Order: sequence, then C-alpha cells, then structure tokens
Amino acid sequence: MIISVTLNAAIDRTVAVPNFQLGRRHRSVETRTAPGGKGINVARALRLLGRPVIATGLVGGGNGDRVVKQLAEESLLTDFIRIEEETRFNLAMVDPTSGEQTEINERGPVVRPEELERFVERIEYLAGGATLFVLAGSLPQGIDAEFYARLVGTMKELGIPVLLDTEGEPMLAGMRAGPQMVTPNKLEAEELVGREFETGEELSGVLAELIELGPDEAAITLPDGCVAVVGDGPERRMLEVTTDPLEPISTVGPGDAFLAGYAAALHDGRSPEDCLAYAVACGAESTQHLGAGRLDRDRAESLLDSVEVRQIEAPAEV
Repeated sequence: MIISVTLNAAIDRTVAVPNFQLGRRHRSVETRTAPGGKGINVARALRLLGRPVIATGLVGGGNGDRVVKQLAEESLLTDFIRIEEETRFNLAMVDPTSGEQTEINERGPVVRPEELERFVERIEYLAGGATLFVLAGSLPQGIDAEFYARLVGTMKELGIPVLLDTEGEPMLAGMRAGPQMVTPNKLEAEELVGREFETGEELSGVLAELIELGPDEAAITLPDGCVAVVGDGPERRMLEVTTDPLEPISTVGPGDAFLAGYAAALHDGRSPEDCLAYAVACGAESTQHLGAGRLDRDRAESLLDSVEVRQIEAPAEV
C-alpha cells in the first residue's frame, strides 16, 4: 500500500464565481465541498489512478466525522486517529473565466502530545504493509516543526521511501532528514533558498541548493511541468519535463495531482523519467476539474504523448 499522511485535514469548500472581484456581491455557478488537506487530496487522486492507498492522519469533532464519512463514500480506505479539537474548514474561490483562485485556510486544531504519540504508533503499524509514504501539507498547532523529519527518519530506518511536500520550517527540517523526493512549487522553492529566480540557469542552481539540504531527489513544479534532479552518484541527472498547458477550469490542486502521479509511477517501479512524465500529465489533467485531487485516469494517460522529457546540463555542484 501507499500510505498518505494528512496531519492537518480539512473540510474544503470550492466555489466557482465568474468574474470574481473583492468587495462585490456574486452568485456562484458551482460549489463542491469535500474532505481535503494535501495528503487527502493525494490519496484521492491515487485512488482515481487505481493504486492501493490508505489515507491516515488526524481528525476531530464534527468536521472530522464528516471527513471520514465522505472519504468512505468515495471508496477511499482510511485509518485516522481521532483528536479532541475540531478539524479545520477551508474556502477556495475560483474564477472560471480566468482560472485564478483565492484561498482562505484555517490554522487547524491544537494537537495534544498523547494524541500525536497515538498517531506515531499507528504509523509504525501501517509501515508493516507500506511500499511508499507520502507526507504532505501543513502541521496543525501543537506539533513541532521537526515532526516530519522524525517520520522521515523512522521510514528510512525501515527502508521505505518518503515523498515530502510541505513548506517553511517543517519542509526544511524534513529535507535535512533525507526523504526520497521533495516537490515544492516555484514560490515554495524560492522561500527555501531565500531568493527569487526566473531563468533556466537559475533553476538549475536552485535545484542544486535543494539537494544540498538533504533529499535524494527534488522536483520544482511549474505551470507547464517541472524541473528535477533525479538519480544518485554518476547516474544523477537534471531533467526538464514539459507539456502544453490546458485551458484551466481550476488551478486548485495540480500540485497534489502531480505528487499523486509521481507516487503512482514510483509504486509501479517506473524510471525517474517515466515517474516525472506521469506526474506532469496528471497535474495538467487535474486542472480540468473543480476541487483538489480530482482527475480522469484515461485522459491523464492520453496526455503522456504530449509530455516532453529533456535532460539539461547540471551545475558542477550537482
């Protein structure tokens, strides 16, 4: 099984509002409410891609009950630890005429130490049947920024690859623990290295800096694909993977679909090039759906013919 971890689960409401403007009254044309949080979105996409996945993490209160119930209705296997405080609620406003989105995310509950330790025990149990772990999304209140690093270290001792997708201090700490792959978007990568970048040469340098922080591999997701460092030692190479962007219905969640596509292909034992190509195709197809973690497997795989994988020259430090 692939185990997808969401420590800061949510009820996500996505509202489509044409020509959205602040300070104006609008009527929505479509609304979707579903369990969310990055790891849950990844698990949803993995199920739609036909891969075996269990969604785990922390949920609490009435919103937590709703998360578990609705995921069961989606036929998604779950194994969440219950906490006392309420799971958060998030709102995303999507303008279908421009593809732009505005998000309002709550911080999430405060997690007690004993609740977190129960989760660690559950993770160690689930690891017995895991081929791959996905650690994704923000940390709720009460969890130290080093916690993802702790989980990465545990999985490395067990020989289980970890894909990490978060931001800020939890990402930096987790990277230092040496996950298999990290997948920040451009803004997140700029935060990690402390500067903005635009050109291909700058991208190459930033990838080198990300690898120096500790992960085995890294991919920076972009609107038309990604750039990545994959492989080890003499097999290490830098790749640019692109496709023609589709006219988006929504830009909520293509990074989650990218991560799910990469995890699915890695679970299948595919090459790094094929993993990245599959990830880019899934990310592109997901922009045709309202709500995160939603995609069509057949249409995603049909996009593979339009995905181009090109090796680029790596800086000397890579």
